[in-house]
Amino acid sequence: MEVFQVRIHGRGGQGVVTAAEMLAVAAFNEGKYAQAFPSFGSERMGAPVVAFCRIDDQPIRSREPVVKPDALIIQDPTLLHSVDVFSGLAPNGYVLVNSSRSFEELGIADLVRSLPDGHARSLPATDLALAHLGRPIPNAVLLGAFASFTGVIDLASALSAIRERFAGAVSDKNCAAATAGYQALAEGFGAQGLPAQETKAVRQEAATC
Repeated sequence: MEVFQVRIHGRGGQGVVTAAEMLAVAAFNEGKYAQAFPSFGSERMGAPVVAFCRIDDQPIRSREPVVKPDALIIQDPTLLHSVDVFSGLAPNGYVLVNSSRSFEELGIADLVRSLPDGHARSLPATDLALAHLGRPIPNAVLLGAFASFTGVIDLASALSAIRERFAGAVSDKNCAAATAGYQALAEGFGAQGLPAQETKAVRQEAATC
C-alpha cells in the first residue's frame, strides 16, 4: 500500500496523542512501518489538539505534519466549525466523527456527501467510553471503529496495542471500549456488515482482553 495518513482532532484530555500512538503500534504489530506525533501547542485541558499517524509498507521518511490526510478522526464535534478539520482531506478519504447526531444536524452533510459511500461515519464514542471506562475518553472506542470501517488495521492489532499501552483492569476496559466501537460500526454497515460467525469471533476476542 502507499502511505496512509491519518489526522486526529480533539481537545486536551481526550487522549488524542495516545490515540495516534496506539494506531501506530497497531500498524507496527501487523508488520507495517508507522509513525505518530502531535502538533505541539497549548496543552491546556480542553484546548484543541492535533495528532498525526502515517502507515506504510515502506520506511517513512517524512516527519512533516499531515496536511493531506487519507482519514480524519474527529474526537470532539465542537471543532467541526471552529477549526478547519477537513483541510486537505483526500477525495476518497475517510471521516470518523464522535457524535450521536446526524451529519445534517452537525452541518457537514454536503461535505461528507462528496466522499465515497461508507467513507463517513459517526458514533457516540464518548457515551460508549463512559459505559465501558467510566470516563469520557473516546480514543479507544474510535480506534476500534477506525479498524472496523477502514480496514487499515485489524481489531486484534488494535487490542494488542491497547494491551501494550495499559495494564490490568484499565487494559480490559479499553479493550472492551475498542470492541464496542468496532461492533457499533460493523453492525451498522448493512450490506457491508460482518457475517454472523465473524461477529461472534469479535465478541470472543473482546472476552479474552
